[in-house]
Amino acid sequence: MRTPCEFVVKLVLPAFRAAVAKELIEKHGFTQQRAAEILGVKQSNISYYLNSKRGAKYLSDLKLIAKREIVDIAGKIARDNASPLDVVSSFCEFCHSMRNEGKVCEQHKKQVMLPEDCNICIQ
Repeated sequence: MRTPCEFVVKLVLPAFRAAVAKELIEKHGFTQQRAAEILGVKQSNISYYLNSKRGAKYLSDLKLIAKREIVDIAGKIARDNASPLDVVSSFCEFCHSMRNEGKVCEQHKKQVMLPEDCNICIQ
């Protein structure tokens, strides 16, 4: 059985990173290399994100439920010339809010057989 944290690490965070990378490049004029440096990945990962070869499995769902967060974090990175620590902190805050708001639960239940009254994520 995949726990909520495993679900987030395997599907949510790669999709979120892909969405933030796309936002940085398309809306804020970042190069793939600069986006990679900020997000702590290789430039080739950014290329995969842009071509929907990584992070794509959950990306469309994530864009629907977290568009504001994607835009906000990319904007903060672009405006404030965010440090790697700032980026990590923003991603952790995103993950925490997704769990607390039950957004991870909805998607997790689609992937794993859990009872409807499960509330592990919201704690």
